[in-house]
Amino acid sequence: MNLRGRNKVDPSFNMSSMTDIVFLLLIFFMLTSTLVTVSAIDVLLPKAGGKTENSKSVAVSINSKSQFYIDKTLVSSANLEKEILKSVGSDKKKTIVIRGDQDVAYKNVMKVIDIANKNKLKMILAVKGK
Repeated sequence: MNLRGRNKVDPSFNMSSMTDIVFLLLIFFMLTSTLVTVSAIDVLLPKAGGKTENSKSVAVSINSKSQFYIDKTLVSSANLEKEILKSVGSDKKKTIVIRGDQDVAYKNVMKVIDIANKNKLKMILAVKGK
């Protein structure tokens, strides 16, 4: 009697399916890495010790009592737009520096921003450095 099994197991390992998976992963990572490029140029910037001063600016300060100041001059809320336009003058290149106290209501800062947007003026929101 022949008692050997008819199904013979081949002891060799086929690597073709493993190489296909590795190849597909390689293509996937190559494609996704090109989409994650930073749109900036690596440049070594020079160091500077001083600040640049903008002589073409108008400072609008708002204290914690919601009082508006234009270059250290107290201005009423009703006349704020007229006084900003008067201090900027015909030179639309002047920048408005908004200096709001940390406790001031958000609507008062937005009032100055709305005036600057309506008159197409440049503005900077001043904050304290760390």
